[in-house]
Amino acid sequence: MLGGPIGALLGFAFGSMFDGMQSGKYEYKGQLGGFADGQQTQTGDFNVSLLILSAAVMRADGKVVKAELDYVKRFLIQQFGIDEAERQLLILREILKQQINLYEVCSQIKQYMEYPSRLQLLHYLFGISSADGQFHPSETDTIQQISNYLGISVSDFASIKAMFFKDNGSAYKILEVSPDASDEEVKSAYRKMAQHYHPDKVSHLGEDIQKAAQEKFQKLNNAYSEIKKQRGMN
Repeated sequence: MLGGPIGALLGFAFGSMFDGMQSGKYEYKGQLGGFADGQQTQTGDFNVSLLILSAAVMRADGKVVKAELDYVKRFLIQQFGIDEAERQLLILREILKQQINLYEVCSQIKQYMEYPSRLQLLHYLFGISSADGQFHPSETDTIQQISNYLGISVSDFASIKAMFFKDNGSAYKILEVSPDASDEEVKSAYRKMAQHYHPDKVSHLGEDIQKAAQEKFQKLNNAYSEIKKQRGMN
């Protein structure tokens, strides 16, 4: 069992599920990871963090919609298979009933999770928020608060947000460069961001999360292609 504020949340969830087991409602046999003292985030740590932060975002607008639950379910199925995904969704539903101290939870995540993995968490959270095809200012505000608490830079937050919320300047925001930048500055910015968002940065979290990071990387490439087309760059 995890310690700190995350451990308290999960302890409450497992306690509620234990009560359900006594009545035959739940039968949880899966495992969740604990935060390790090593340099790299463990897959279980990432998944626990995602479950808790997902709950915070899903509750931000006062309602939890099916599209958001389906988005999380797809991620869990990719990670664990159908049976384990169903069990972890039970934990998510219990977490959704609780009050989450975002500052304390994010401080614990920030302490143990390296920066590229935190960026991938942010990408997932925007995916959850936009899963129903609507713009929810309250959810975006919650994600921004999470981003701040996780120690993610303002420019990186704007870059990932621009991957989901398109406007005339989205491509430049993704590359973290001004529309007034020279062609050479655009190329330099792309090279920097390509290294920043490369899927290998989260390869230690497993193949499926690395595939999800590839989606983020592809959005970067699409933004660069769009700018090159607009400018007639080679």
